[in-house]
Amino acid sequence: MSKPSSTEEEYFAREDAEKKKRLALEEAKKLEQAEKERLKNLHYMRCPKCGMQLQEVLYRDIYVDKCFSCGYVGFDNGELDKLTGDDTSIVQSVVKFFKS
Repeated sequence: MSKPSSTEEEYFAREDAEKKKRLALEEAKKLEQAEKERLKNLHYMRCPKCGMQLQEVLYRDIYVDKCFSCGYVGFDNGELDKLTGDDTSIVQSVVKFFKS
């Protein structure tokens, strides 16, 4: 059996490097997803200001997140738009409701 040429060696070295690169990227993606899940579990329904548990409070058919420790009020995507629409007086009533 003859010795592989340098061109063949380079080809197989590149193929091996590409395979290792693909595997490393797949592993990084798995770790990234696992880290996202870990952080979600760690922070889910926690106040971003003080870290205490958020409570869902029903206000005009929308559940908003409220921290009774520091007073933080949070809206999920689209909830504030549903509450306000084009009416600015609704914003004032929401502020008044959660001020206490």
